[in-house]
Amino acid sequence: MGVNLRELIPEGARRQVDLRALRGRVVALDAYNMLYQFLAAIRQPDGTPLMDSRGRVTSHLSGLFYRTINLAEEGVKPVYVFDGKPPEMKRREIEERVKRREEAERLYRRAIEAGRVDEARKYAQATGRLTSEMVEESKRLLDAMGIPYVQAPAEGEAQAACMARWGDAWAAGSQDYDSLLFGTPRLVRNLAITGRRKLPGRDEYVEVKPEIIELDALLRSLGITREHLIVLGILLGTDYNPGGVRGYGPKTALRLVRGASDPLDVLRRIPAREFGDADPVRIFEYFRDPPCTRDYRIQFRQPDPRAIKAILVDEHDFNPERVEKAVERLRRAYRENLRARQTTLDSWLRRG
Repeated sequence: MGVNLRELIPEGARRQVDLRALRGRVVALDAYNMLYQFLAAIRQPDGTPLMDSRGRVTSHLSGLFYRTINLAEEGVKPVYVFDGKPPEMKRREIEERVKRREEAERLYRRAIEAGRVDEARKYAQATGRLTSEMVEESKRLLDAMGIPYVQAPAEGEAQAACMARWGDAWAAGSQDYDSLLFGTPRLVRNLAITGRRKLPGRDEYVEVKPEIIELDALLRSLGITREHLIVLGILLGTDYNPGGVRGYGPKTALRLVRGASDPLDVLRRIPAREFGDADPVRIFEYFRDPPCTRDYRIQFRQPDPRAIKAILVDEHDFNPERVEKAVERLRRAYRENLRARQTTLDSWLRRG
């Protein structure tokens, strides 16, 4: 779920752009965030996910393959960052997600039995499960496509933010605002869902465009530092303290942190019982200095059509003609947009 900062982000700190505005930019994408969006969005009209002849879900592979090609054609250089072991602080949120998913599955089955297809699809979007097998086959597909990925030691979103802070990526890409707390200089949202989208429960469509949020512009407009922003997020609620602190909405929390010379004093003045079993100072330190690795190499390679076909067509029954056409688009995008000139190669390689 992440922290919800949307109400506090002014227009001056965010802007909608076309994909081509990101041309030539390396964007470190939160892989789990992207894959879950594919699992939610790529479904049959009744909410059933795409599956192969053996009943294995393929929505994530379809989204990863075709969306990555769309990005590459526009000149975006995507680097997927996969989660490692989640911190113990996140256990409660993970347990809550399991409960929400189980409840969504129950409501989905009930809606299907009653023939309420639109309602069923709404609940189905919240039932996606990302298994370790699905993660590994996603990595295999990226390898075959020549698209780099990074294995984070812990939170993929934190790793993506670190890569942007170090200058190895221009921005972090995620739907969640936590990337800003982790210190990414820029956050790009909507990369998994760019395009024409139907509004839930309505016969209306909207054009969804990438949205860029600049951290420095956000902090200036709010009159706070990144440390203040982290405390603000903790008051509102993060994955490490779901629900936040009672009585603190966005505006109240902002007024409180804005008046503190030392943002940690805000947390210390709040009774410990208000945080439940969460340690707010520990959460603060985790956001300020998350575990990240520099052991990665960002390099875009020529796609391997045979390997792509083996995964998508031979293993998962994708349409061979459609895959072949998409591979040709990817090869063209590699030649025109992803392949680095030798003189600039070191500017977007990272050595461990």
